[in-house]
Amino acid sequence: MLASLGKIENPTTRSIVAATTTFSAVAIASAVIIGFSKPKDETAHKFAVYGSLIAAVGGAALGFVTKQENPSQSSVAKSNRESTQQKIPQDSSTWQNWRNFIVARKVQESEEITSFYLQPEDGVRLPDFKPGQFLTIKLDIPGKDKPVIRTYSLSDYTNEGQYYRLSIKREPAPKDLDVPPGIASNFMHDNIHQGSVIPAKPPNGKFFLDVNKSLPAILISNGVGITPMMSMAKACSLVTNSQKHIWFVHGARNGDFHAFRDSTKALAQENPNIHLHTRYSRPRSQDEGSYDSVGYVDSDLIQNLIVPKIENVCSSSEAEYFLCGSPPFLESLITGLKEIGISEDKIFYESFGGGVKSITKNTKADKSEEGNNSAEIIFAKSGKTLTWQENDGTILEFAEANGIDADYSCRQGICLTCMCKLNGGEVEYEEPPTGTPDEGSVLICVSKPKSSRIELDL
Repeated sequence: MLASLGKIENPTTRSIVAATTTFSAVAIASAVIIGFSKPKDETAHKFAVYGSLIAAVGGAALGFVTKQENPSQSSVAKSNRESTQQKIPQDSSTWQNWRNFIVARKVQESEEITSFYLQPEDGVRLPDFKPGQFLTIKLDIPGKDKPVIRTYSLSDYTNEGQYYRLSIKREPAPKDLDVPPGIASNFMHDNIHQGSVIPAKPPNGKFFLDVNKSLPAILISNGVGITPMMSMAKACSLVTNSQKHIWFVHGARNGDFHAFRDSTKALAQENPNIHLHTRYSRPRSQDEGSYDSVGYVDSDLIQNLIVPKIENVCSSSEAEYFLCGSPPFLESLITGLKEIGISEDKIFYESFGGGVKSITKNTKADKSEEGNNSAEIIFAKSGKTLTWQENDGTILEFAEANGIDADYSCRQGICLTCMCKLNGGEVEYEEPPTGTPDEGSVLICVSKPKSSRIELDL
């Protein structure tokens, strides 16, 4: 009976049915008993009537409170719970290989830069990352015999783990060079839209800011180099009761090429420990009020304007310097910072668009002290045989310095873009790479010659 009542959704109807059923059952039972035992006893008849009424009231109450879960709803709920439990791993940080992301939003940030908001297709919360790190993505581009792998800095930071943001500059063809425009960046701008699916690997990279350090940080960027700085500044603004001061110095051509202008202003308004200085190289009349000085961001700006402000606010000029931008920008700025007395161990940088070889190259005096380790490198496809010295850096840096065009992306042994077949000799890695090259191939972005002679299919 209870099972049958439970299928009736309306509680009033359940009460009436239960009352009628119990009244009838008790009345029939009483009539049978009285008919056989005391058919003429009036007291027995009254007892039967009262008993039936009491049973009806009790039945109504029972019917009102009885509610069995709908079997179909129960199975669906159970199925959803089981599906969710199967779908969500115990620890989202176990993500190690490619994982599909859906482009949730596509936003133009400036004349050249567009942001792509990526949400995980599986709906699982994203692991945290260190502000300044990059994301490795894989693109299936028509006309390419294999996927194109690229790394782009994460340009936002949240505590929610719902999305990652990549802000990518459309790379035009270099002037006066017979080289095509950036394949991946142009494909992203022209062919990737809301709803597109992009595989990505977990965030990685050694260029990041420790938000828990109290030492002031100076973030210096130009152009698209602003992207990791946005992540760093945003992360610092989310740290509760943080006393860390941030000086955010950015250079752009003018307002059309200044990405995240409003976002950085909003950050500074919300967090008094974030200090902004924007320099335009070619400002227009309509840019009035959007920049602080005219020219290029250089060491003179840092020495004459930023350092005095740091001393005034923090009672000390000691700070860490984080730089990101084009190779010429970095080479000039780092050299200048060293000349004004900034220690090399306080300068951290990431290059967009190529290596920054001159920064790490030792002087002749250093070279004589370290010894003259060398190797002969044969670049088979380029038809060049060159002598590599210990202070020439990685094989990739050496190739770039000698006009040899080599593919690369992350420059940290992760994405495999620089993978090159080793025809002879041995190489050694500065540290074990994250990516695993094909058998007989090496990652030239993080390797140096181990034997006195090597031959590369490059």
